[in-house]
Amino acid sequence: MNDSTETETHELNRTLGGWQVLFYGLGSMLGAGVYALIGRAAENLGNSVWLAFLVAMLAAMLTGLSYACVGSRYARAGGAAYVTHRALGKPWLSYIVGIAVMMSGLTSMATGSQAIAENLAKASGMDLPIKLTAIALVFLVGCVIYRGIRESMWANMVCTIVEASGLIFIIAVGMKYWGSVNYLESAGDTLAGGPGSGITLALVMQGAVLTFYSFIGFEDILNVSEEVKNPKRDVPFGLIGAMILATLIYMAVAITAVSVVPWRELAASKTPLMEVAHRAAPWFKGIDGVYIGITIFAIGNTALLNYLMGSRLLYGMSRQGLLPKILGKVHPIRRTPHIAVMVLFVIVAGLILSGSVKQLAESTVLLLLTVFTVVNIALVVLKLRKGEERGGFEVPIIVPILGAFVCGTLIVTRLNTALTSSNPAERPAPVIAIAIILIGLALYKVLKPKDVAAKIDD
Repeated sequence: MNDSTETETHELNRTLGGWQVLFYGLGSMLGAGVYALIGRAAENLGNSVWLAFLVAMLAAMLTGLSYACVGSRYARAGGAAYVTHRALGKPWLSYIVGIAVMMSGLTSMATGSQAIAENLAKASGMDLPIKLTAIALVFLVGCVIYRGIRESMWANMVCTIVEASGLIFIIAVGMKYWGSVNYLESAGDTLAGGPGSGITLALVMQGAVLTFYSFIGFEDILNVSEEVKNPKRDVPFGLIGAMILATLIYMAVAITAVSVVPWRELAASKTPLMEVAHRAAPWFKGIDGVYIGITIFAIGNTALLNYLMGSRLLYGMSRQGLLPKILGKVHPIRRTPHIAVMVLFVIVAGLILSGSVKQLAESTVLLLLTVFTVVNIALVVLKLRKGEERGGFEVPIIVPILGAFVCGTLIVTRLNTALTSSNPAERPAPVIAIAIILIGLALYKVLKPKDVAAKIDD
């Protein structure tokens, strides 16, 4: 066998354990977004904002359980595209699923790297070239990803600890205020009804739709499952554990926030959690600078994990025959998909230079909900198929059915908002999401992937 053939048959290293998978999932979900999200959710739900996180977790957990089941059955990079084709046998649909997941990561990296550059400029007081600095940051992250999965996970663990510490600090200094307010008080309460009289199912669901997005990130675990030592055990442990930990942190932060700052002031603040920190820890001088640093770590971790996810997704789709074969090459020493890493850098650099990608990033939430719906349906089909292999973690068939229903409902809710809202800013995201799907279909027609079924069954 010649050297080129050996290079082509190198596999990814299986080095990840359950706790590393948990940190990966937790790092993907925790982010800088929650610092502003609390205020937006409190606007309608008042002190009962914690309810929105609880309901959102229950909704997200349905799909999370489905992903845990899929990961324990089929430990493949590009797992969502793989399981879609295995169940439904439609290469074009698998291709669209892969493109949708990839776009979510690419746009997050492009927006996140620019946000880091802006924060660095603010912290240093220097007039940095934002776009060039962002590209340099992406390059550095790419070097870590190229270096290896072990190094990437160590970087993730450090960043996750730092970003979680910012939220845990708020809980710690604000816990003494717990019990100072009625946690059922909401914006719709009436004087006659008293606290809690304004809480309706529609109001809680509205808040849950908003806070649901703070749980997005668990799906990335599927793309590194091929590098997990014991995916049947560790993927479910890491994924479900990360979702539970994120929920506990989010709910504790929400309770702390409304305990320290009246919810009306919280809703009106541009930096609600910073306001909480200032009031609960007035003795902490220079806290603004500390939180700028935490924000940089949080966004940087998101970029790292999205880069890692994207490179494994390109690798996995290449191995499935959905993308050019060269993207499936693995470095013989580093055991990383180095070609995919380089291609992603070029694409993200292009996105950064192209201008604002904020609306593009917002549209990918709809794309991910579409992917969640498809994966849930795929799992239903596979569970009904006789002779299909079982994993180390199985869920009742009602779980993916309800998961598909919840995600489909969230899509309809978002589309309805775009059609009925008087705010024109609500409309571009669905239009861009549909455009991405159509562009993906066009690319599929141009590339004309062959022998996909044979590769999937290998």
